[in-house]
Formats: sequence, C-alpha cells, structure tokens
Amino acid sequence: MKKHTLALGLVAALGFSTTAVAGGAAQSIHVYKSPTCGCCGDWIDHLEDNGFDVTSTDTDDMGKIKADAGLIPGLGSCHTAFVGDYVVEGHVPADDIKRLLSEAPKATGISVPGMPIGSPGMEMGDRKDHYKVILFNKEGQTRVFAEHN
Repeated sequence: MKKHTLALGLVAALGFSTTAVAGGAAQSIHVYKSPTCGCCGDWIDHLEDNGFDVTSTDTDDMGKIKADAGLIPGLGSCHTAFVGDYVVEGHVPADDIKRLLSEAPKATGISVPGMPIGSPGMEMGDRKDHYKVILFNKEGQTRVFAEHN
C-alpha cells in the first residue's frame, strides 16, 4: 500500500510540475484598454480561451500607460498588457505570449504594431494579413520574435 501511495504521489507531483512548466497553469495578465474598444474585448476572450487569467482595466489615458510601459515609437496598438515582467502590446497571439514566458528573454516585451486583420481579436472572416510579433527592449532595440500569415 505504501508503494502505491508513494507512486501516486510522485505521479501527481511530476504531473503538476510538468503542467506548470509547460504553461498549463493559468498565468495572470493585466490588460489596459479603452472602454469603447470591441477588438480589445475579443483579444481578452482569446487569452481566456487559451488559459490566461485576465484582469482588465478601462482607461481613457492609454498614452500614459504606453509611456509608463516603455513602449518605443512604432510599436503601439490599441491595448497594453502586463504579464510577469513583460509588456504585451496589441494583438499578440496567446501562444507567442506563452513562448515569451517560457523562453524568458532579456527584453521589455513583445508587440504586434497596429491592428492587423486576422490577428487575435481582429478576425474578419477568412482574411489574414501577414504580421510580425516584435520583441523589444528599453534601449530601443527590436527583433522579429514571430511571424504569422
């Protein structure tokens, strides 16, 4: 009986730690958005559908949120979020956020500049514009983190 209990305990412990490491545990993300923006709500739904625990704050001063977040010119979009130690700007796919958290690069965050059609929250039928997810740091350096067609 003791061996069976020990084995179950080990399986449970390994299962939980593997799930947490693999991103299976709900990750908290805080989204700042305009109170009138529908696509922001759709992006939040996308995050929740992909296992994120989302807190949302409506604000009429997104410029201040973006400036305080350290966003550099050209990377802005309609909403700004914070997850772990990172900024997530715009319609970034949940899988790219999970990858960011898993890889933990030295960066300020990631951004999908603008509002590309077909990105999460910006769906319009079958149309999907090509877009890039940009990794950026506080020194203003950027690189492509992911591309989507």
